Amino acid sequence: MDYKNSNLSVEQRINDLLARMTLEEKVAQLDMCLATDFATKPSKKHICSIDEDSEFDYEKLKDRLAHRGIGSMTSVYTVPAVTNRLQRYFVEETRLGIPCLFTGEGLHGIDGLRGTVFPSCLGMAATFNPDLVYRIGDAIGKETRSLGIHEVLSPNLDIARELRWGRVEETFGEDTYLASRLGVSIIKGLQKGDISRPDSVVSEPKHYCVYGIPEGGSNCSPAHVGRREVKSVYLPVFEAGIKEGGAYNVMASYNSVDGDVMMCSNNYLDKILKQELGLKGYSRSDWGGIGKIKGRHHLVTEDSEAIRMAIGNGLDVQGLDYPNDIFEPTLVDLVNNNAIPMSRIDDAVSRVLRVKFDLGLFDNPYSNEDNYLNWIRCEEHRLISLNTARESITLLKNNGALPLDKSVKSIALIGPNSASPKIGGYSSIPTGYTIASVLDVLKSSVGEDVTIRQCNGCSITEGEKTEHIIDGHPHLYSEGEDEILNTLDEAVMIASECDVIIMVGGDNSLTSGECHDRTELTLPGKQRELIKKLSELNKPLHLVLLNGKAFDLSLESQLCDSIMMAWFGGEHGSQAIVEALFGELNPSGRLPLSFPQSSGRIPCYYSMLPGGDFEFFEGTKEPMYSFGYGLSYTTFDYSNLQVSTIDQNTFEGTVTIDITNTGDTSGDEVIQLYVNDLQSSVATPMKLLKGFKRIHLAPHACKTVTFELNFDTFKLMDLDCQWVVEPGDFKIMVGAASNDIRCETIITL
Repeated sequence: MDYKNSNLSVEQRINDLLARMTLEEKVAQLDMCLATDFATKPSKKHICSIDEDSEFDYEKLKDRLAHRGIGSMTSVYTVPAVTNRLQRYFVEETRLGIPCLFTGEGLHGIDGLRGTVFPSCLGMAATFNPDLVYRIGDAIGKETRSLGIHEVLSPNLDIARELRWGRVEETFGEDTYLASRLGVSIIKGLQKGDISRPDSVVSEPKHYCVYGIPEGGSNCSPAHVGRREVKSVYLPVFEAGIKEGGAYNVMASYNSVDGDVMMCSNNYLDKILKQELGLKGYSRSDWGGIGKIKGRHHLVTEDSEAIRMAIGNGLDVQGLDYPNDIFEPTLVDLVNNNAIPMSRIDDAVSRVLRVKFDLGLFDNPYSNEDNYLNWIRCEEHRLISLNTARESITLLKNNGALPLDKSVKSIALIGPNSASPKIGGYSSIPTGYTIASVLDVLKSSVGEDVTIRQCNGCSITEGEKTEHIIDGHPHLYSEGEDEILNTLDEAVMIASECDVIIMVGGDNSLTSGECHDRTELTLPGKQRELIKKLSELNKPLHLVLLNGKAFDLSLESQLCDSIMMAWFGGEHGSQAIVEALFGELNPSGRLPLSFPQSSGRIPCYYSMLPGGDFEFFEGTKEPMYSFGYGLSYTTFDYSNLQVSTIDQNTFEGTVTIDITNTGDTSGDEVIQLYVNDLQSSVATPMKLLKGFKRIHLAPHACKTVTFELNFDTFKLMDLDCQWVVEPGDFKIMVGAASNDIRCETIITL
């Protein structure tokens, strides 16, 4: 059989296998299921995992799948021996021996009970360090593949411009250029240019497309944007991920865009994704997305019609939408009744098979059962997680009170996150491992003569007062209202007796994450009330936030001596926080999204088109803290901005600038290049990020930084949705943040 001949090309093997497959076998490749459905020992520690010694009910497998096989399975997050047991059924017991593709979550570490926990994607974005993000992708790829999993549903390439949306934490922020550079980096790290390698996995970016601006901040809600904005702001991230990063697959989003439902949009799923962007692999529905064509968008009244619209218009694979015994027979009937052409099925199946052939599954379907011991949470990967947490720490305010002196006699450690680490969504605590809290690290970092007194002071949410990790899984408990009030008073009393106050607050799993959207952006719970009372003590007050989104910090910025964003810092986030507080680490993170003056002043992303000339009655329209902003314990001088002669045909050239560390402390600076088309045929932002460089400088050292210019630097999308460079004047700006331009000049093209 030619499809088993590894000497033939992948396309030859696909065509041979397609010719041998029945319609039922083809449709099965467009389906997926949960491995836990067939396990004799589903894990009690993780809802999507299986115990290491679990066997499988092969009779149940045969009954469900009838020897047809299946395209993919999820929820296998244990050891490769488990996936091998499953794979053996597909290879040896199904008619054609088509291997199964095992898929899993992996936004910032493989979501199971074993992998290294990296900082959340928003924290990664705060590093402005594509090389570091590549290393994260590389590590996730190695750990994931070593467990016998072939694909991760990552990265999230949504552009987050609706700050009330709970899933902001999963994204790389508000800017197309930054998200594109980091998205390409993590995809390349995951796939390594060759998905057949035993240390690489398939990347499936999500959520295609325009999912980060849901109406009202409510998850899955419509996006109201025009065609030009879609193609110039939201699609370029996926284009870069597919064309430059090489991502094989894409997950389609739940929402509609200008009324066009993404899950069944021929324009987005076929014309753009496949014909224009050249997707090699397949598109998959987000879990339950096909059913929402009927149940949420009300385009049809029958499930069969929802399936017809989705698959018929270009979606390739269902992601746990319908039970296998409904989806597959329905799709077979639709083809037999000529409601969906066989050519559409063959295209979809070919895409699934292409991924499997490129993975090498037909030639080597089983995983090495010992490799994971070398990769899972190895020292190198834990160090990458720590360094990412370090580089993500973003200092928003410092009146000179930081760094702290270790000779301080007493510290009040207050706040709902002070003794409870937060790692963010789509992650789990590794089995047998305890993630240190700020309290844990602080105790081990200061001398024995320093008194540390801790009190939560308040909770973040009613109903989830705190999280405790038991057997690798978060368990929740609630406190009564009286206890909350008492601990607030207790916290103030404790703080009054200490020299320094460190307040650690922010988000938890009910205020940030999927399905946890908000109506306002103030600190949740009684945190603001607690900060007010602490500030009345007139003692140094330092606010540290573990967060998955931007906050309204208008009051906190007045009351606190310092404000530090630590995001969801992964398994070593607390260590990075304490290092930054005491000056062992010089904060160097930069905001990947803008922080508003209030909840009513969103959107507030830096690249908004010019609008009204008047301020709000309540105050300025400007953000409280702008995109790209972040303080340091040292200072940097920008000088000698030079722009080379620009080639008028290719628009290639260079920008150089000298950066000097003018302080007495070593530090990292993120130099940012912005461009403004001063006169154009369509409205354009006053500045757009076109480059950034992260550099390290010793005290008083100087370095020349170079940016490469090209067509993409100066392009705009015209009214015909074509990328063009229009002749005229362009302002070249280099600075430390979108609102902190240090040098600028004007050039003419």
